Amino acid sequence: MEKLLVSPSPHIHGKDTTAKLMRDVLIALLPVTAVSIWFYGLSAIKLVVVGVLSCILVEYLIEKFLLKSKITICDCSAAVTGLLLALNLPAAAPWWVIVIGSIVAIGIAKMTFGGLGQNLFNPALVGRVFLLVSFPAIMASWTAPAPWGGEVDAFTGATPLGLIKEGLMSGKTVQEIIAANPNLSTGQLLFARAGGSAGEISVVALLLGFAWLLIRKVIKPTIPVTILVTVALFSGILWLCNPAQFTDPIFNLCTGGVMLGAIFMATDYVTSPMSTKGMIIFGVGIGILTVLIRQFGSYPEGVSFAILIMNATVPLINMYCLPKRFGRVK
Repeated sequence: MEKLLVSPSPHIHGKDTTAKLMRDVLIALLPVTAVSIWFYGLSAIKLVVVGVLSCILVEYLIEKFLLKSKITICDCSAAVTGLLLALNLPAAAPWWVIVIGSIVAIGIAKMTFGGLGQNLFNPALVGRVFLLVSFPAIMASWTAPAPWGGEVDAFTGATPLGLIKEGLMSGKTVQEIIAANPNLSTGQLLFARAGGSAGEISVVALLLGFAWLLIRKVIKPTIPVTILVTVALFSGILWLCNPAQFTDPIFNLCTGGVMLGAIFMATDYVTSPMSTKGMIIFGVGIGILTVLIRQFGSYPEGVSFAILIMNATVPLINMYCLPKRFGRVK
């Protein structure tokens, strides 16, 4: 006779499934994916298709032939990882780079730990950082955006953060750099043509996805809001101290991967804290590390590193921020 496992009450059953949540994330990513395709054309389509298919294939092959376990590709988590990885890469990245990133993201960052729900680090970010370290020249080859039908591959340009970093190293002030680059205006950065990863193309599109996730109650606003507020406050303090050497809060919020990371990757259920207090600590840590790496590190961008570092602290945060026992008054 089959044994029945009984656990202590309360017993709560939720109607949401992993597949349903992952589909909502994919829907939330549609606006920024559409804008990326508009500005980068076939390059963005190749990036998205190869990223999604390769992540799904890698997960299937590992479960089928190595783990010999249940096939879970229908839960859409691999597709989400593939799309996020694609949106974190330069639009002109070669197809084989995307495949390597997918193998690292799924094979090492996810399946090595036991699959969905057991990984310590965000798989898409692990794949991105691996590619950044292994292929720095390719990962720094930014294609300047152009409307559909334009010659997308005909010219390249540095990211806004890269332009600021390079300008400061040459002795210019922030004001001089921005004045010499009209694409660094606030209006351009909101619906950008400033260059960067495929998913950094439009703040407005990312905020639309954020709104969808909140409406569908897929995520809580705690982590994204905490990250964005921390980045704004910390960068604002530095800017007030020395506006010639540091960029203002709006620039820091609208450039790089802050929005993409805060909304879609820092909020990953598995790699983020469970309690509200823990989420706030997690978000503050990401915000501070992001600004520190941007302003004082050798890389112009720091979101990916900041999230991965804070992913490693999640077990400690969860231990420190234990929720109140059910039924306990004090």
